[in-house]
Amino acid sequence: MRIYVAVTDDPLFQFLRTRPDLDEINFLQPGGRRRFQALQPGEPFLFKLHSPRHFIVGGGFFAHASLLPASLAWEVFGEGNGAVTPEALRRRIQKYRREPAKRGEDYDVGSIILERPFYFDEADWLEPPRDFSKSIVQGKVYDTATGTGKSLWEEVRMRMAALHTGRILDPQAEMFGEPPVAPPRLGPGAFRILVTDAYERCCAMTGNATLPALEVTHIRPPAQGGLHRIDNGLLLRSDLRRLFDRGYLTLSDELRIRVSGLLHQDHASSEGYLALDGLSIKTPERLEHRPRPAFLDWHRRKVFHG
Repeated sequence: MRIYVAVTDDPLFQFLRTRPDLDEINFLQPGGRRRFQALQPGEPFLFKLHSPRHFIVGGGFFAHASLLPASLAWEVFGEGNGAVTPEALRRRIQKYRREPAKRGEDYDVGSIILERPFYFDEADWLEPPRDFSKSIVQGKVYDTATGTGKSLWEEVRMRMAALHTGRILDPQAEMFGEPPVAPPRLGPGAFRILVTDAYERCCAMTGNATLPALEVTHIRPPAQGGLHRIDNGLLLRSDLRRLFDRGYLTLSDELRIRVSGLLHQDHASSEGYLALDGLSIKTPERLEHRPRPAFLDWHRRKVFHG
């Protein structure tokens, strides 16, 4: 297993630690030039404050990395971005990009989504490994199979045990279960971004790539026993998402669109949607991310007006 130690602003750390209700956070990289690739889902991501407060003070468990418009990052994660308003988030991005502000520009930012964040009391702050130079700007990876990485992880586990009343978390087991290749346990924000990226930011039914017009929906909603899993999600144009949720559209096991006969009966001006019937959807590249037949069967039986 790998651990990433990231350099973090003290104000950001203090902002997040005072919001213990946030179960997932979005650690931003304001430059927005490349996607974070140092960890696999479930591996620990630790916060180290800028020098002179040269200490590891908490962290979370990596779920996904993406490049997002700042407006979408705010819409999905809100204060989990480390800012109290969209304007405050924009000012923070501009500060670190060190470039003139452009009126109305929706900056692309690096997004590192973390689940189950944790924060140490100041008495438990941990000195980073000796080879973590104070001149490091972004962060450094450690392997728990090596002496330094192993020692670091043991120190972190001890502090987490105290935070969680003696229960030492195992992120790989908790997020992946058995066997370890099972999908991670996602929060709603990570679910939304993962599904958006899995469908390459295109509507599954039409191929429309206008991101502000696209919405993620569950095939089987959590309120009905569904989970935040990529294979339980679809990225759809907003009108199609509403029709899917209301049972006027569904998918066959062959991933072809089915349009309910009640759509035209209930809404006489809906002829344009009838042309979708029988068309194949755009699917994620990875087979395990494609809609799960059990979820589709539930939607056809419980939601679709067949």
